[in-house]
This record gives sequence, C-alpha cells and structure tokens, in this order.
Amino acid sequence: MRLTAALRRLGERIRAVRLPLPAPLARLLALLAVPYRWMARTLYRHSPKGLFPRTLLILVVPLVIMQAVLAFVFMERHYNLVTQRLSDSVVRDIAMLAELIRDYPEEEDLERLTTLARANLDLTVTILPLEPLPPPRPKPFFDIVDRYLSQQISQRIGRPFWIDTVGRSSFVEIRIQLERHTLRVIARRSQTYASNSHFFIVWMVSTSLVLMIIALLFLRNQTRPVEKLATAAESFGKGRPIDSFRPSGAREVRRAAQAFIEMRRRIERQIEQRTAMLAGVSHDLRTILTRFRLQLALFPDSEEVRALQRDVDEMKTMLEDYLAFARGEGDEQPTPTDVALVLEDLEAEAEIVGAEASSSFTGAPVVTLKALAFKRALTNLATNAARFGKHVRIEGRNADGWLTIVIEDDGPGIPEEERENVFRPFYQLDQARNRDAGGSGLGLAIARDVVRAHGGDLVLGESSDLGGLMARVRIPT
Repeated sequence: MRLTAALRRLGERIRAVRLPLPAPLARLLALLAVPYRWMARTLYRHSPKGLFPRTLLILVVPLVIMQAVLAFVFMERHYNLVTQRLSDSVVRDIAMLAELIRDYPEEEDLERLTTLARANLDLTVTILPLEPLPPPRPKPFFDIVDRYLSQQISQRIGRPFWIDTVGRSSFVEIRIQLERHTLRVIARRSQTYASNSHFFIVWMVSTSLVLMIIALLFLRNQTRPVEKLATAAESFGKGRPIDSFRPSGAREVRRAAQAFIEMRRRIERQIEQRTAMLAGVSHDLRTILTRFRLQLALFPDSEEVRALQRDVDEMKTMLEDYLAFARGEGDEQPTPTDVALVLEDLEAEAEIVGAEASSSFTGAPVVTLKALAFKRALTNLATNAARFGKHVRIEGRNADGWLTIVIEDDGPGIPEEERENVFRPFYQLDQARNRDAGGSGLGLAIARDVVRAHGGDLVLGESSDLGGLMARVRIPT
C-alpha cells in the first residue's frame, strides 16, 4: 500500500513538472499552429458529416494512397529497370552488328548479315554508304527509352549516332556512323521498353474496384442499422409510432437499439400509469364538483350562490387545464393535417375574442402531426394575442424541412426577463395573467409541451412591426 501511494505521488509530481521550451522551438510551434488550425478548420468544413461517407473515406483514402505508392515504386523501379535491360539488349545486338560490318565489309557478307539480323534478332538493318547524320531531333523530357538507348550506345559503341524515338510511335530508328558505312537499324518499340507494364496498373485498379464495391456493400449493411436507430429515436421524439423498428446490425448497434426499445417502453409505461392515475383523480374531482353544483342548485338564488357557482366553474376549468398539462395529449396519433385550415380557424378564434386577425400560409400545407393537440396549443397562443392586443397576425411557412408559425399582436407584450418564466407551470404575470383574467397559468406551458412533443420549440420575442409580442412555433416536418 505504501509503495502504491508513493508511486502515485511520484506520478503526480512528474505530471506537474512542465519543462520550458526553448525560444526558437516555441516560435516554430507558434508558426506551425496557424496553418494547422486553418487546415483543420478547412477539413472539418468540407469533410462529410455522415457516418457512411466518413467511413468510406477511411476505407478509400488509404487504398488510394497505397495504390499511388505502389504505382510510383513500380514505375520508378520495375519499369525503369526492365526498360534499361531491354535497351541494353538491343544495343548489344547493334554493337555486334557494327563489329561484324567492320570485320566483313564485303557486299555478300553485308547482305547475309542483314538477313540474319531480320530473321534472328528481329531487327530491320540497312547498311548505307557513309553519309552525314541527320540533325538531332527534339528530345522528349520524360522519354526514358531515348535516355537509356543514348547512354548504352555511347558506352558500348562509342561512335557518332542519331536516334529517333518519336517520329514513328511503334518503332525506334537508330543510325550509327562507322568507318566506311552508316548502319541504320529499325527496331520495334516494344523491344526497347516494358510495353506491358500497364497491365499491372489495370489489374491493380480493377482488383481494388472490385474489393471496394464489396466493402461498400458490407459497409452499407453496417451503417443502415445506425440510420434506422436514429430515425426511430427521432420519430419517438416527435410522438410518431415506431412499431416496425427491430434491432439489427453489429452487436454494439443491437445493444444500443435494445436499450432504446427498453427506454421507450419505460417511458410509455410511465405515461400510461400517469394517465390512468389522472383519469381516476379526474373522475373523483368531477364527482365532487358535480355534487357542489347540485347542492348549489338547491339554494335560493342570491349573490353568494352565484359567486360560489362561478368558483365551481373556475375550479372545473382549472381542473381541465391541469389534466391536459399532465396528460400532454400523449394518446393522440399523428395524422396528415392541413395547417393552412388550422390557421384559418385560429383567425376565427381571435376574431371571436374581439381582435382584428389575418392569416397566411406558404409552402405545402399538409403536415403529419397531432392535430388536436397542435391546434389547441396554437389556439391558446392566438386567443392570448387577441385578449391583450387589438390586431393579430398569423403567418405560417413550410420550407426546408421545418414548419414555422408566427403569431404577432400589438398588445403590451411581455418583458424580456419574464419571457422564459411564463412557460413555467402555474406562473402568472401580475399585470396580465391573473385569476381575474381567467387564466390558470398553464396555457403557455401546455403549448410549449405540445410543440416540444413534436420535436420543435416555442419561443417568445418582440414583434417586429406590430410592436407587441411575437410567438414563434417551429417543428420539423
């Protein structure tokens, strides 16, 4: 135990020691940090964000680098070496022919020599009278055949020569000036360099493509369960059914999917238990309120009885609001809903309250959502706007995968420091949302709860041109 504690203290002291870097090294690291951060930001900005393309890059980039290195090594080593050996072989044959021409200058011997060269060496040999060599042709920069042939002829023959590796693409022409003759040799280009080297590249690339396609198929099968899990989680967050989801894929993905399914079951079971409990509470409280109403009906009509009846009605309204907030409309299933018609109904509700209202909608009007709960949330916002303002404007837009609804009024608005507090259950502003105004302090809380159940959010802000309050609802479609 003492040894362990001593080693731990020693390690902490070692980690605490920070040796100062030399000034030149520190400046160099500071200079390198700037391009490193720029390159990191550029790569992050332009690199794909999905799992499948990122994994594909992890698979493809090393393969491409490996092929490029192999091709470079092959072209630099194998191709050059083979070309050098072939060029050396052709130059050896030409050197032998030059020696034979010098030793056997007779006409019959020269004809026999050209015949043997064509038959055995696969060279087209022409022995010309001594004449000046043609002017040098432009040398290609990357033609290794020209370079190697010129080197070998200079080393082995040592006579003035002229070479053409460009004029006729399939052949190489060489002229060597001897003592009494000019030796003209035409060889196939494939005799002087590795003409089949491209087969290596073709086989390497084709094999890599086949392996890459197979890897893509397997990779797609591995990433599809992750996408299904993300889609199921997103659908569950929006309150949509996900009965068709089943765990699949690798062991780790299956564990994550199974954990998600168990979490969903626990949440649904908790909601069911809460709904059942609230249903019982609702039944009991409504029974008591009904008895109150019956007992009040037996009393003679008076101001006190009417006040008690108003209190009972208010208690009933509050009870409905409490139950709606606690239940969250969780039992409703999403259905395709015409949001444009919903906004028209909101306009009518605002006009009933007593405000001048207008509504508009752009984009595809049909959106899959919980129609009753969503309409109730928007109705709460619209009636609040109509209650505290004289003009109400309702605008909706479905674009870029989002449904956005903005409700504006010209009322007194809500102070900026109170705009988040009003979403707290039972919270009421002193000047507007009090018992006399008929509110229970749950309207905005219920509205935000419904919107967030659809995967979106509800925020309050200052109206741009009406001057009152602006409520913005935004949910994914």
